[in-house]
Amino acid sequence: MKIILASSSPRRKEILENANVKFDIIKSEIDEVILDNELPSQVVMRLAFEKCIDIAAKHRESLVIGADTVVVLDDIILGKPKDIDEAIAMITQLSGKTHQVITGISLINLSANKKIIDYVVSNVKFKDLSAEDIKDYIQTNESLDKAGAYGIQGYGALLVEEIQGDYFNIVGLPISRLSDLLKQHFSINIFYGG
Repeated sequence: MKIILASSSPRRKEILENANVKFDIIKSEIDEVILDNELPSQVVMRLAFEKCIDIAAKHRESLVIGADTVVVLDDIILGKPKDIDEAIAMITQLSGKTHQVITGISLINLSANKKIIDYVVSNVKFKDLSAEDIKDYIQTNESLDKAGAYGIQGYGALLVEEIQGDYFNIVGLPISRLSDLLKQHFSINIFYGG
Protein backbone atom coordinates (compact mmCIF):
# COMPACT_ATOMS: atom_id res chain seq x y z
CA MET A 1 0.00 0.00 0.00
CA LYS A 2 1.36 3.40 -0.95
CA ILE A 3 1.96 5.69 2.04
CA ILE A 4 1.63 9.47 1.82
CA LEU A 5 2.75 11.94 4.47
CA ALA A 6 0.39 14.93 4.37
CA SER A 7 3.07 17.31 5.65
CA SER A 8 6.04 19.23 4.29
CA SER A 9 7.74 19.31 7.71
CA PRO A 10 11.40 18.38 7.25
CA ARG A 11 11.42 17.02 10.80
CA ARG A 12 8.50 14.62 10.19
CA LYS A 13 10.06 13.56 6.89
CA GLU A 14 13.37 12.78 8.61
CA ILE A 15 11.73 10.75 11.40
CA LEU A 16 9.84 8.58 8.89
CA GLU A 17 12.94 8.18 6.69
CA ASN A 18 15.01 7.11 9.71
CA ALA A 19 12.43 4.38 10.36
CA ASN A 20 12.95 3.14 6.77
CA VAL A 21 9.34 3.84 5.81
CA LYS A 22 8.83 4.31 2.08
CA PHE A 23 6.48 7.21 1.49
CA ASP A 24 5.64 10.18 -0.70
CA ILE A 25 4.98 13.70 0.53
CA ILE A 26 1.94 15.70 -0.51
CA LYS A 27 1.43 18.82 1.59
CA SER A 28 -2.08 19.60 2.69
CA GLU A 29 -3.18 23.19 2.10
CA ILE A 30 -5.89 23.37 4.77
CA ASP A 31 -6.26 26.50 6.90
CA GLU A 32 -5.02 25.60 10.37
CA VAL A 33 -7.70 27.34 12.42
CA ILE A 34 -8.12 26.91 16.17
CA LEU A 35 -11.77 26.92 17.19
CA ASP A 36 -13.11 28.51 20.37
CA ASN A 37 -13.47 26.21 23.41
CA GLU A 38 -11.42 23.41 21.85
CA LEU A 39 -9.02 21.55 24.13
CA PRO A 40 -5.43 21.40 22.79
CA SER A 41 -5.74 17.62 22.26
CA GLN A 42 -8.93 18.19 20.24
CA VAL A 43 -7.19 20.87 18.15
CA VAL A 44 -4.28 18.64 17.13
CA MET A 45 -6.47 15.62 16.40
CA ARG A 46 -8.89 17.67 14.29
CA LEU A 47 -6.10 19.40 12.35
CA ALA A 48 -4.25 16.12 11.79
CA PHE A 49 -7.51 14.59 10.50
CA GLU A 50 -8.28 17.59 8.27
CA LYS A 51 -4.79 17.48 6.71
CA CYS A 52 -5.16 13.74 6.21
CA ILE A 53 -8.64 13.73 4.68
CA ASP A 54 -7.68 16.61 2.37
CA ILE A 55 -5.05 14.40 0.74
CA ALA A 56 -6.89 11.06 1.15
CA ALA A 57 -9.87 12.39 -0.83
CA LYS A 58 -7.60 12.60 -3.90
CA HIS A 59 -5.65 9.38 -3.13
CA ARG A 60 -8.30 6.89 -1.99
CA GLU A 61 -6.11 3.77 -2.38
CA SER A 62 -3.21 5.22 -0.36
CA LEU A 63 -2.62 5.26 3.38
CA VAL A 64 -2.31 8.92 4.34
CA ILE A 65 -0.58 10.05 7.54
CA GLY A 66 -1.33 13.48 8.98
CA ALA A 67 0.07 15.15 12.07
CA ASP A 68 -0.22 18.41 13.96
CA THR A 69 1.87 19.53 16.95
CA VAL A 70 1.27 22.27 19.50
CA VAL A 71 3.10 23.59 22.54
CA VAL A 72 0.82 24.17 25.53
CA LEU A 73 1.55 26.18 28.67
CA ASP A 74 -1.16 26.43 31.34
CA ASP A 75 -3.79 25.18 28.84
CA ILE A 76 -2.88 27.93 26.35
CA ILE A 77 -1.56 26.98 22.91
CA LEU A 78 1.67 28.70 21.92
CA GLY A 79 1.80 28.73 18.13
CA LYS A 80 4.58 29.86 15.85
CA PRO A 81 5.76 33.36 16.81
CA LYS A 82 4.92 36.18 14.39
CA ASP A 83 8.21 37.97 15.00
CA ILE A 84 11.30 38.10 17.20
CA ASP A 85 9.54 40.02 19.98
CA GLU A 86 6.86 37.34 20.22
CA ALA A 87 9.53 34.60 20.17
CA ILE A 88 11.32 36.28 23.09
CA ALA A 89 8.03 36.56 24.98
CA MET A 90 7.26 32.85 24.45
CA ILE A 91 10.69 31.62 25.56
CA THR A 92 10.47 33.94 28.59
CA GLN A 93 7.06 32.43 29.46
CA LEU A 94 8.45 28.89 29.18
CA SER A 95 11.57 29.61 31.27
CA GLY A 96 11.70 27.52 34.46
CA LYS A 97 8.32 25.89 33.76
CA THR A 98 7.00 22.57 32.51
CA HIS A 99 4.87 22.66 29.39
CA GLN A 100 3.24 20.04 27.21
CA VAL A 101 3.90 19.18 23.59
CA ILE A 102 0.89 17.48 22.02
CA THR A 103 0.89 15.84 18.61
CA GLY A 104 -2.27 14.62 16.95
CA ILE A 105 -1.84 11.85 14.39
CA SER A 106 -4.32 10.62 11.83
CA LEU A 107 -4.17 7.66 9.47
CA ILE A 108 -6.71 7.31 6.68
CA ASN A 109 -7.24 4.77 3.91
CA LEU A 110 -10.55 5.58 2.25
CA SER A 111 -10.65 2.48 0.02
CA ALA A 112 -10.61 0.35 3.21
CA ASN A 113 -12.86 2.87 5.01
CA LYS A 114 -10.35 3.19 7.88
CA LYS A 115 -9.87 6.44 9.76
CA ILE A 116 -7.71 6.42 12.90
CA ILE A 117 -7.06 9.45 15.13
CA ASP A 118 -4.90 9.60 18.24
CA TYR A 119 -2.62 11.96 20.13
CA VAL A 120 0.51 11.85 22.28
CA VAL A 121 1.56 14.18 25.11
CA SER A 122 5.12 14.83 26.30
CA ASN A 123 6.17 17.10 29.17
CA VAL A 124 9.12 19.44 28.73
CA LYS A 125 10.73 21.39 31.58
CA PHE A 126 12.82 24.41 30.65
CA LYS A 127 15.79 25.55 32.70
CA ASP A 128 15.59 28.92 34.41
CA LEU A 129 16.86 31.07 31.56
CA SER A 130 18.55 34.43 31.89
CA ALA A 131 17.75 37.28 29.52
CA GLU A 132 21.15 36.63 27.95
CA ASP A 133 20.34 32.92 27.43
CA ILE A 134 17.10 33.89 25.69
CA LYS A 135 18.83 36.51 23.53
CA ASP A 136 21.53 33.99 22.54
CA TYR A 137 18.90 31.44 21.54
CA ILE A 138 16.82 33.92 19.55
CA GLN A 139 19.96 34.94 17.62
CA THR A 140 20.24 31.37 16.27
CA ASN A 141 17.15 32.21 14.10
CA GLU A 142 15.74 28.81 14.99
CA SER A 143 12.59 29.96 16.74
CA LEU A 144 10.45 31.71 14.14
CA ASP A 145 9.07 28.65 12.33
CA LYS A 146 8.54 26.53 15.45
CA ALA A 147 5.52 26.14 17.72
CA GLY A 148 6.41 27.59 21.12
CA ALA A 149 9.39 29.37 19.50
CA TYR A 150 11.88 26.52 19.96
CA GLY A 151 13.07 23.35 18.29
CA ILE A 152 14.28 20.61 20.64
CA GLN A 153 16.22 18.91 17.85
CA GLY A 154 18.47 21.97 17.44
CA TYR A 155 19.83 24.66 19.74
CA GLY A 156 16.51 24.47 21.62
CA ALA A 157 17.85 21.35 23.35
CA LEU A 158 20.11 23.68 25.35
CA LEU A 159 17.02 25.28 26.95
CA VAL A 160 15.62 21.99 28.23
CA GLU A 161 16.21 20.63 31.72
CA GLU A 162 14.06 17.49 31.49
CA ILE A 163 11.58 15.68 29.27
CA GLN A 164 8.97 13.07 30.16
CA GLY A 165 7.51 11.09 27.31
CA ASP A 166 8.32 10.56 23.66
CA TYR A 167 11.18 12.75 22.38
CA PHE A 168 10.03 12.27 18.77
CA ASN A 169 6.60 13.59 19.71
CA ILE A 170 8.31 16.84 20.73
CA VAL A 171 10.09 16.94 17.36
CA GLY A 172 6.72 16.51 15.62
CA LEU A 173 5.94 12.84 14.95
CA PRO A 174 5.54 10.22 17.72
CA ILE A 175 7.01 7.38 15.65
CA SER A 176 6.54 4.70 18.34
CA ARG A 177 2.77 5.35 18.60
CA LEU A 178 2.54 5.66 14.82
CA SER A 179 4.24 2.26 14.48
CA ASP A 180 1.73 0.71 16.91
CA LEU A 181 -1.23 2.19 14.98
CA LEU A 182 0.15 1.03 11.62
CA LYS A 183 0.58 -2.51 12.94
CA GLN A 184 -2.75 -2.65 14.79
CA HIS A 185 -5.01 -1.10 12.14
CA PHE A 186 -3.21 -1.62 8.81
CA SER A 187 -1.00 -4.72 9.41
CA ILE A 188 2.07 -2.67 8.52
CA ASN A 189 5.19 -3.55 10.51
CA ILE A 190 7.88 -0.86 10.29
CA PHE A 191 10.50 -3.40 11.44
CA TYR A 192 10.02 -5.15 8.08
CA GLY A 193 10.28 -2.00 5.97
CA GLY A 194 6.63 -1.01 6.23
